[in-house]
Amino acid sequence: MDFSISFTLLDILINLDKYLNLIFNNYGTWAFLILFLVIFCETGLVVTPFLPGDSLIFVLGALAASGEINLLVIVSVLMSAAILGNIVNYQIGRFLGPKVFSGKKIRFLKTEYLVRTHEFYEKHGGKTIIIARFIPIIRTFAPFVAGIGHMSYPRFLFFNIIGCVGWVALFLAGGYAFGNIPAVQRNFTLVVFGIIFISLLPALIAFLRERQRTTNNGAEG
Repeated sequence: MDFSISFTLLDILINLDKYLNLIFNNYGTWAFLILFLVIFCETGLVVTPFLPGDSLIFVLGALAASGEINLLVIVSVLMSAAILGNIVNYQIGRFLGPKVFSGKKIRFLKTEYLVRTHEFYEKHGGKTIIIARFIPIIRTFAPFVAGIGHMSYPRFLFFNIIGCVGWVALFLAGGYAFGNIPAVQRNFTLVVFGIIFISLLPALIAFLRERQRTTNNGAEG
């Protein structure tokens, strides 16, 4: 990724509350469409796992608590975007899957993320669709891998709805309850990074455990 793009994304992440206020002030109702597309793309396109999800929803919860946006509208928008994004990603996985694991290189697609998600899926089965909603990057690839594995669509849809509804509800409720506390507002950047760190922690722990297991196996061999 280009350095200037990375810097811009970091700036948006650090000042997410200010950028969201700017979007709503400039675009009004159209801002909801922009937010729909952000969550839809983060979830539905395997090439955009870097888009903010958890922190974005938390900030929107805080804005809803302060009365700046309608809570019911933003709940509907975010849940719809997450559910539909997963469905699209699942269908893309069914179409592209054979090409990915047959060794053919697909531009903009990080195969190592797919392999890691596939291993996660093999371990947790259908529950991966729910668990992955709360883990950045993994959540972008989980429905794709489910499509590759030809999980039955009704079963996928069941886990998909539960995971997406729970994910949006949890982070919106967190922002709604805590986002307007003065101490949180004064340290909003730290809170955002804290959310990102906590979200990535399960994946980091799993990675360290796998690395330790590999090291132990190597030593025994």
